[in-house]
Amino acid sequence: MTTQHTPFARKLGAFVALSPEELGLLDQLHSRRRTFPALRDMVYEGQVERSAYILASGRVCSYKLLPGGTRQIVDFQIPGDFLGLRSVLFRTADHNIEPITRVQASEVQAQDLLDAFNTAPRLAAAVLWAASRDEAMVVEHLVDIGRRDAKQRMGHFLLELGARLKLVGLGSSDGYNCPLTQYLLADALGLSAVHVNRVLRELREDGLVSFQQGKVIFSDFDGLVEFTEFDRHYLDHEGPLMK
Repeated sequence: MTTQHTPFARKLGAFVALSPEELGLLDQLHSRRRTFPALRDMVYEGQVERSAYILASGRVCSYKLLPGGTRQIVDFQIPGDFLGLRSVLFRTADHNIEPITRVQASEVQAQDLLDAFNTAPRLAAAVLWAASRDEAMVVEHLVDIGRRDAKQRMGHFLLELGARLKLVGLGSSDGYNCPLTQYLLADALGLSAVHVNRVLRELREDGLVSFQQGKVIFSDFDGLVEFTEFDRHYLDHEGPLMK
């Protein structure tokens, strides 16, 4: 896969039309490729002097673990996402990062980023855009948990994940592959696994979306958008702002 067609380049391309020189810098950021097994933390809360990673393949979740042992999944990361960017900017990592599947990721150290940003300010702006978009998603997740009922919450999440995967060439309006279990969805959406099962069944019976055997299929995409009041503008996927 050429640099311009990597998930990371496709994602940044939603903000800036990358030049050949900037694509060359992305090549350098991808120079240290590592493989991580599923279910073993890549980064853990409180860890110091950690690298960041650019996810190339697989699925990852970031989460916080409460003293009582319960877990809140903050978000799921897909190919093209930065993992642990704050870990190289803060003194210590403020959350855990766990592969859901076997993953490949490019290790990026703080100096790598600083050097790239110094050479290509537009690339720095694109990474800032990506971080800002991630913050906008966290805001929507707060609204999900605080104000949307369980069916809307689930439907909104599946639409958001689909839009993110479509941007990097891994999904469409018909559906996408999804390795998430009902327990993972429960920890992310503030529901019990039993409630997740019931909500998914109701959405399927309503003819809106089905999630079975690792595949999300939108039976009525427009109907699900209307039901969940999904407004994709917070994802800012309308094409490059910077030429």
